[in-house]
Amino acid sequence: MIRVRGLSMRLASGGRGVDVLSDVSLDVPAGQFVAIAGPSGSGKSTLLGLIAGLDQPTAGRIEVAGVEVTALGEDALARFRRDRIGYVFQSFHLLPTLTAQENVAVPLELAGEADAAPRAAALLAEVGLAERAHHYPVQLSGGEQQRVAVARAMARRPALLLADEPTGNLDSATGKQIIDLLVGMNRRLGSTLVLVTHDTALAAHADRVVTLRDGRIVSDE
Repeated sequence: MIRVRGLSMRLASGGRGVDVLSDVSLDVPAGQFVAIAGPSGSGKSTLLGLIAGLDQPTAGRIEVAGVEVTALGEDALARFRRDRIGYVFQSFHLLPTLTAQENVAVPLELAGEADAAPRAAALLAEVGLAERAHHYPVQLSGGEQQRVAVARAMARRPALLLADEPTGNLDSATGKQIIDLLVGMNRRLGSTLVLVTHDTALAAHADRVVTLRDGRIVSDE
């Protein structure tokens, strides 16, 4: 599903270059749940963003489902992300002027699906928020907002689900519920899940834990 080869990312900081990732190579087979772990600043979120095509690496190649993401132009990348990838952010990234149901419907509407509203309602029911469908993000708790974000990410049944510190803004009990939800939905769809976390307890739920430190993979088990 994912093939990363010789990936490096160098950013300018304070007038000098900083290596965020250095020569990272990684394979993730279809259907696997992989946790990318490591301390803050180790390059975890950068790696996830590069896999999603949100940024371009300084060097290296990334393939997702047989498509070389690093060779795609902006329009092709946008279509690829829309059709093949779901992304869950730490800070939810819900549209504040839309209700929960409308937020979930956005990717369906962008893809031109005629049944976006009922599909979005069904997805919210699946994450336990049927009664909150017409509430706006500001009216929802952090855990509820992240449930909406998960439903939105899964709306088009993506082959690959990426989650960047999805429990970082939540208490431990709510965070455990979000992880259980992500894993459960992922198993039902048979998709691949790559989750970034600095929490070793959450990483332990994964089939495999890849640990980064200073931009390099230091363990893979």
